[in-house]
Amino acid sequence: MNNIIGILISIIFVFLIIGIASVMKKLDMLSNEGSRKFIHIGVSNWWIIAMIFFDNNISAAIVPGLFVIINYISYKKQIFNAMERDGSKKDLGTVYYALSLLILSLITFKNKELSYIGALGILIMGYGDGFAAIVGVNFGNHKFKILGNDKSIEGSLAMFVFSFIVSIIILYIFNPVNILLFSFMLALLSTALELFSPLGLDNLTVPLGSAMFFYIILLLQI
Repeated sequence: MNNIIGILISIIFVFLIIGIASVMKKLDMLSNEGSRKFIHIGVSNWWIIAMIFFDNNISAAIVPGLFVIINYISYKKQIFNAMERDGSKKDLGTVYYALSLLILSLITFKNKELSYIGALGILIMGYGDGFAAIVGVNFGNHKFKILGNDKSIEGSLAMFVFSFIVSIIILYIFNPVNILLFSFMLALLSTALELFSPLGLDNLTVPLGSAMFFYIILLLQI
């Protein structure tokens, strides 16, 4: 029963985040990029809902799987402009985002005790990458290009700082061993992955790469 409730709450939660962003965009309270990042950060918190309600990987994967399809249709048809980049079809970042949720749900919820590893990947992506873009757009005075993408020192620093903070919080709760060292390593890795991932691919490389990296750390500790 909890799994069914979790699915319903998950769908409501995601559409609520998209709806709020859409309204704020129409009221000129958020720019197009601002609405995208509001959704980017907000939806990443879905993982907390998943950890509360789901007890198996199939149930946890249903909603992300649904949004892989919905996000692709939105990308093609521009249905949810609040989460599409400049109303164009520049990249599949929103699809990659849902795909990351799907993959990590299928893998880490096989053993719910390890679902916090998925939380590391998703919340680093949500908060780290989300605030990297916000800081970069608004305060990025020292810009450079990597693989054709515009980056900034300020944005990359924000990526590192927020990834570090997210990692400390999650590891403190679920695996309080060498927290500062592992958080530093995760933040450094995720920042590098974000820098070198073009065309929205950071929505795949950052969560999957950081989660896989920490899983390898766990294996080496055993």
